[in-house]
Amino acid sequence: MTIPHSRALAWRSAMVLVVVIAGVFFAIRGTSSAPQPAITSTGATNWELPRLNGGGTLKLADLRGHPVVLDFFASWCTACRGELPGMAALSHRLSGRVTFAGIDSEETGDGQAMAHQYGIDGWPLARDVGGSQASGLHDALGTRGMPVTAFYDSNGRLVTVVPGAIGEDDLRARIHSLFGIST
Repeated sequence: MTIPHSRALAWRSAMVLVVVIAGVFFAIRGTSSAPQPAITSTGATNWELPRLNGGGTLKLADLRGHPVVLDFFASWCTACRGELPGMAALSHRLSGRVTFAGIDSEETGDGQAMAHQYGIDGWPLARDVGGSQASGLHDALGTRGMPVTAFYDSNGRLVTVVPGAIGEDDLRARIHSLFGIST
């Protein structure tokens, strides 16, 4: 009976060793010495990101004065493509009362072409940097997946974050509920 017990013990020991080696591998691999793009942020309410077109930075402080709907999108995100037409339409109807801004959370790809395709190229647009999947601000909001929409009040305070796609009717209702603004 000692042989089966010895095999079980050897098997468990081998599995523990594999898990430890895998953990060390991923820990070392995750700490790359390559420079990461800079993000100036003290969290989700005081951020500064490079503009999508490369012309300077976009700061939350620059958007104060109106409530802000901040949409995270990426060209590979099918759900993003589904929600952007409704957001674009609503942003035109609420122009001057609510500021819509877009954050391209993709390191590669052409966020500007997508913004143009969906009619949001008039929004303030930035590229998220840092973190996993180029998502420094995305990570600061405590979210995973795409799309994500963050709502800020006119003073730049984060009101709520909504993961997943938001339809136009739901977005309209949320803006009314959070800020008292109707279309």
